[in-house]
Amino acid sequence: MIAALTVLLVYQLVGEIAVIALHLPIPGPVAGMAMLFVSLILRGGVSEDLRDTSGGLLRHLSLLFVPAGVGVMAHLNRIADEWLPITVSLVASTLLTIAVTALVMRSLLGRQPKDHGP
Repeated sequence: MIAALTVLLVYQLVGEIAVIALHLPIPGPVAGMAMLFVSLILRGGVSEDLRDTSGGLLRHLSLLFVPAGVGVMAHLNRIADEWLPITVSLVASTLLTIAVTALVMRSLLGRQPKDHGP
């Protein structure tokens, strides 16, 4: 478990370093996760230790939302002042995400071979 946690944290650190060094407009942990994904593909799979450790972290993922909730409560006045742009951006981004997902699904289903049945 310690080795798997170390792997996860090292990839996060490498992602942070890469983002700072290359001035990338993405969060360091996202870059580290992408690097981990590529290395797992090249390796051919996930070790049992890493699978168990990441599964344990995912089971308790809701705990990571506590700081975000505290941040919302700390800035409640600002959110109340800027509720309209926040609402518009949330609705627009949700609709855009649904539209892009539908287009990708339509494209992928178009490539699927037709099943002629028995």
